[in-house]
Amino acid sequence: MKQIWRDITPIGRQGLPSEIGNAEVFLASDESSFIVGTEILADGGLTNISLMK
Repeated sequence: MKQIWRDITPIGRQGLPSEIGNAEVFLASDESSFIVGTEILADGGLTNISLMK
């Protein structure tokens, strides 16, 4: 099952816990002070598959 998910994910691999953590660190930092009311998807492009159809 894991290989099927890797095959359909545009980036071609599973994400690492540190990659999710990096997004959280960014959002908690002053670097993201102008970001309001949005979602940051850390899914390797998987969500975009439905947008491509």
